[in-house]
Amino acid sequence: MALPAMQQVRCMSRGDEYQPSQRKRKRRHGFLARKKTKGGRKILARRLKKKREFLTH
Repeated sequence: MALPAMQQVRCMSRGDEYQPSQRKRKRRHGFLARKKTKGGRKILARRLKKKREFLTH
C-alpha cells in the first residue's frame, strides 16, 4: 500500500491557475510598475513607438 502523495498522478487538471485580481494586475503590469524599472521603461518606449492605444493595464 503506497501513500497517496507518493503515487503517480496521471490526470492532472490544468487551466485553473489564473485567479484575477485588479490589485495584483496593476501592481505587476501597471504604468507605475513599468516606470520604476529600466526594463519597464523599455517596454513603455517600445509600445509608444508602435503607437499602441494602451501602454499598460
